[in-house]
Amino acid sequence: MTRRLWNWCRNGSLWQLPKPLVILILVVVAASILVSSATAMLVPVGSDDLVRFGVLLGCSWLAIELTRHIERKREYWRSPTSGYIDTKSVWSFAAVIVLPPLLASLMVVLTYSLAWWRIKPHARPGLPHRWIFSCATVLCGTQAAVVVLDVGMAGYPGAPGAASLEGLADFGVIAAAGVLRWAINLGLVMVAIALASPTARARDLFSNIGEQVLEAGALGLGLVTAAVVVNNPFVLPGVVVAMVALHRGLLVHQYQQASRFDAKTGLTTAKWWHEYADQALAQARSRGRTMGLLIIDLDHFKAINDTYGHPFGDRVLRSVATELLAEVRDEDACGRWGGEEFVVALPDVGDERNVLRVAERIRRRIQAVVLEPPGRDDPAETTTITASVGGAIFPSAGINTLDELLLSADTALYAAKNAGRNTVRMTRASTPAMPEQRTRALPAEPPTSAG
Repeated sequence: MTRRLWNWCRNGSLWQLPKPLVILILVVVAASILVSSATAMLVPVGSDDLVRFGVLLGCSWLAIELTRHIERKREYWRSPTSGYIDTKSVWSFAAVIVLPPLLASLMVVLTYSLAWWRIKPHARPGLPHRWIFSCATVLCGTQAAVVVLDVGMAGYPGAPGAASLEGLADFGVIAAAGVLRWAINLGLVMVAIALASPTARARDLFSNIGEQVLEAGALGLGLVTAAVVVNNPFVLPGVVVAMVALHRGLLVHQYQQASRFDAKTGLTTAKWWHEYADQALAQARSRGRTMGLLIIDLDHFKAINDTYGHPFGDRVLRSVATELLAEVRDEDACGRWGGEEFVVALPDVGDERNVLRVAERIRRRIQAVVLEPPGRDDPAETTTITASVGGAIFPSAGINTLDELLLSADTALYAAKNAGRNTVRMTRASTPAMPEQRTRALPAEPPTSAG
């Protein structure tokens, strides 16, 4: 057992992560152990505390069992660039309020251990660093909450006082402790996600910030659970039922989010991109602004799939998607249009030369991608990618709808293909009075900031 643990520590996937992220994980885990040890003896453990601990742990185990199939689906559909909504905080936050710090910390560790054991597929052996890190962040937040409660509550540990000014003050202290616990946990997790995905944009990192209200609701339910376990623990099954219903609501929302993004690239699907671009075009029309549109088509992508296989082709698509997201602005929208085609909407882009600059930078980024194909005989053998790009801009003659703007960009894309590929063609922006459009290659200019 000791040898297996040592082999995991030495060869585990933790060490494949970026070095700054590895350092953060190790520091947070070490800090969680130190602060948990520092508060462990703050309050002695009594027999009533052990009973309440057993009741809360039993309810936590029951809730995990009833929701583990939903949690597995949530794990599968979870976005790697957004924070996880931890509903286990119902039980661990109740423990923070009514139990001594030692048992409150033990509740966090045991609920995370139970969840990992029952939720993670058994085909994935080893100790997952992500779960350990998440547990450590909650422990750090828990100890901060313990300090607030110990200083602010006269009857800590215990449920809030009766309906009086003292009870109202206790409620305020508990609310402050809950907010601090949530903020520390979320802050550390978001830093870790940013280090793991350095190319992710701010809007991707905070794409599910609205869902964090649900975690606040879980903390509120934890306060109710704390009062119930002290005064009438027989009501706790009702809390478990509420937890199951909350999980189902989370899963529905997660399915809705997953339907917006392409599984292979992480970009928006064609449907959702079309809706966003249509709204952006309507705003450009009403406000008298411009909007650029690019269609990017990978050159000879079928040959890549035929030569190296579809899994390698998927790697190519993901690499291109990463370069697209790194180049465009936060207000721009990238989508997978189908197969090896991508689309980019550029609201308020200025004139056609700005569209061309973005298109040229994207083309150069894609050309700079170097991938090592599988099964190569020569270790130095690599594969490069090129792309043809067609662009158009609104307003132009004959363009009033998004479909017409797409058709214009598609026409420019065909001109780029016919010109030998790995090039950019723009539809000439003309006044609305001009009856027809022509494609041309604008002179390339040095790269500048996006958009």
